[in-house]
Amino acid sequence: MRSLDITYDPQVQKGNMIWGPYTSRSTVERAVQGIKESSKILCSNPSFKNSLCLNHSLGLCIGMCAGGDAAVQYNTIIDKVIALLNGTDSSLLVEMEQQMTEAAQQFDFETAAKYRDYMGAISFLNHKEKVIEFAAENQNIAILEAMDEQTLKLILLKGNRILAHTKLEYAQPDITYLQAVITSAIMDTFCGELNQAPAAITRHEIDEAQIIYSYLKSSSCSYIIVQEDWLAANNHSRLDTAVDELLRIFLNAAPAHSYN
Repeated sequence: MRSLDITYDPQVQKGNMIWGPYTSRSTVERAVQGIKESSKILCSNPSFKNSLCLNHSLGLCIGMCAGGDAAVQYNTIIDKVIALLNGTDSSLLVEMEQQMTEAAQQFDFETAAKYRDYMGAISFLNHKEKVIEFAAENQNIAILEAMDEQTLKLILLKGNRILAHTKLEYAQPDITYLQAVITSAIMDTFCGELNQAPAAITRHEIDEAQIIYSYLKSSSCSYIIVQEDWLAANNHSRLDTAVDELLRIFLNAAPAHSYN
């Protein structure tokens, strides 16, 4: 029977699904505890030897340890857990919020606070999973940020590595020059990084990716994801179009924008 476990050895084996790595074990433990407790799959008989466990008598286990219909229900819950961690179904979080609300209405504020903390831990995991995916994609990113009314900063990233950064003047109404300079910088920088596989993601890389991910989602910059096929000699027009749109958005002081 499938189980939800925490490990320091995230080796992908047949039939296993892995999320992480995460930077806080205590937060992961709190999230897993919350999922199991709120869904009543906190079984104290992990070997599932066809006998009801102690937690079943405490209302924390639906009884899948004894098999039967509860085992079928358990697998349905595990499917929901997988969907929750994949970010495709938040129904378990909705149920947990209802449990928190009911506890508060009964003036059981300790239990309500516990569910609030569980929900916060799960939200942390979901956010970190997005950051991990971002780091794993190892994308080429070109960023524009205003330094003052006449100067912009161009930053070129590969994943969470800063490859180049430069200052450019943009007080002129004609953006043709800027487009040419930015396009040239993108070509010179990213062509040397073609076909390089990303390194293994460590806690340090996740922390760096978190900073960059949050920065890109803020309103302080505009950026594009530069696809590798745009760098091919016969496909420069696609890159020119993307850079042109990025510049126009930047110069019009529009909100942060990505262009894929």
